[in-house]
Amino acid sequence: PLQAAEHYYLITDAMKEVDPSWPVVEDSSKCVYIRPEGAGLMLGLFERTGAPWMVDGIPQNFNFGEIEPDWDRMGEYLEDAMKRVPLTLEVGAKKFFCGPESFTPDGGPIIGEAPELQNYYVAAGMNSIGILTGGGVGKLLAEWILGKQAPSDIDVTGININRFHSYQRNPSYRENRVGETLGETYKIHYPDHSPHTCRNAKQSVLHDRLKKQNAYFRDVSGWESPAWYAPSGEEPRIHQQHFGKQSFFPYWRDEHIACRENVVLFDMSFMSKFLVTGEDAGRFLNYLSTANVDNECGKITYTQWLNDRGFLEADLTVTKLDETNFLVVATDTMHNHVLNLMKKRVTSKDHIFISDVTGAYTQINIQGPNSRNLLQSITSHDLTTFPFRSAAEIDIGYGRCLCTRITYVGELGYELFIPNEFAQHIYDKIVADGNSFGLKHAGLRALGSLRLEKGYRDYGHDIDNTDTILECGLGFTCDFDKDDGFVGEKSVLAQKKIAKQNGGFKKRMVQVLLTDPHHMLHHGEVVWRNGECISDIRSASFGHTLGGAVGLTMLEASVPIKKDYLDAEWTVEIENNHVPCKVSLAPMYDPKNLKIRV
Repeated sequence: PLQAAEHYYLITDAMKEVDPSWPVVEDSSKCVYIRPEGAGLMLGLFERTGAPWMVDGIPQNFNFGEIEPDWDRMGEYLEDAMKRVPLTLEVGAKKFFCGPESFTPDGGPIIGEAPELQNYYVAAGMNSIGILTGGGVGKLLAEWILGKQAPSDIDVTGININRFHSYQRNPSYRENRVGETLGETYKIHYPDHSPHTCRNAKQSVLHDRLKKQNAYFRDVSGWESPAWYAPSGEEPRIHQQHFGKQSFFPYWRDEHIACRENVVLFDMSFMSKFLVTGEDAGRFLNYLSTANVDNECGKITYTQWLNDRGFLEADLTVTKLDETNFLVVATDTMHNHVLNLMKKRVTSKDHIFISDVTGAYTQINIQGPNSRNLLQSITSHDLTTFPFRSAAEIDIGYGRCLCTRITYVGELGYELFIPNEFAQHIYDKIVADGNSFGLKHAGLRALGSLRLEKGYRDYGHDIDNTDTILECGLGFTCDFDKDDGFVGEKSVLAQKKIAKQNGGFKKRMVQVLLTDPHHMLHHGEVVWRNGECISDIRSASFGHTLGGAVGLTMLEASVPIKKDYLDAEWTVEIENNHVPCKVSLAPMYDPKNLKIRV
């Protein structure tokens, strides 16, 4: 999904003060970049909201053409830019240029093999920085073509072409989103920012009910999903975006604590869901998966999918409903990636059918130590004999749904996959009976802080295609005794052998906890060991139970990373200050999983 927008720059007449070797200078407050151009200067202009151009299609004969400038709209931007370099006000203007520049819906480039056409590779959507990124993009794409899969030294999860959906090609979507994408170029990207355009098209069946619960919705792969809930009588809004503890922090904290101490409800309908059926479905999925997912019926299994080199491709669960029916659930951002991984592996000889059922089922997660008591009060299914990783169809009120006992927050919990025709009725039943148990609604902010306290991974955020399963601490999902093995098994065994020869792994993921509760972590903060810069925070949140900001980082060292290596002075650099922290290979919250299996 690419859309052209008007892009402007001014070229001045010659200026004797200009040195051609000057670097490019940007002033985001004025939406301008400045660089030498010939004997003068170029002032490149962005806008706070851009203007789309030729939404219905660019003429085939349009090449290196120009668009008539909109002087009225661009006047204030041009004036501000020239004030930044006052000498430009004293010379003439050689050219005020307006031409089309393509932008993507999320501001990231579009790289990789087209999902619709094998061996057709794309490098497009540079969002006005094609010259800056061209060398790296060319190298990346060349290696991708030669290797027939993404290189393992560059994280492609945020630039892969398959992250987009077909509706994002709609003319109205492109027209309304491109102005915001262009406008975001020089804005500060706050941690809780969510797009404002093209909203409210993809909604959970429960949307109106969650709205009545005072949900603050954010864009989640196009879905409207609650980030947090405001108390009754208060408007759910962010008063002022910043990098500290925002106005909703107390609401988020209460949701987090309610999950740890009682019971909460998450609407997770945005999760990617695929029904894989057929006589060969079990064998097929078992070979894709590191874990044994084709075991007994009525089991949900957490697993990884790897490529042939043993690097991560997906992080998901597979539920064996019966001998020929399986439910695959993955994160929202990897929807098409997971679907394409399956489609590429299917051959004409396989009796396999893959159906995208994401929009057919509402997913409600009931989590917390009181979750069993709440669910047991509204179903006749005996949950006392329903152990961890069980899956079965259960009754709730007049409806039926798939219930799996699994968690992403580190507590006793259940995930309900409800046919949409029953979803509102079952939700109402849960909420009505849940009142007597103190049920609280919780959003994605709480989900993030809960899972990071437990050290749970999230593909595309803290783990990606540059990581191996063993480095990420996910080797426990590998079943090396399966008859047909799994994709990447030989590489994983080779990695294990090398690590054994070296006395351990020299690259490992660890959990980080700040000891000062006044600071926040987001991502990208630099981690220091004994005064040496060693890594950066990949994903983070605030651990309301642990008492400080918590995150995950991937350490790389010249020696094996073990407990003695972690016995050092650790800090995280925040706003030019070194804040002390703890690091751990094991989860800092419930490391023995006692709460999950209760």
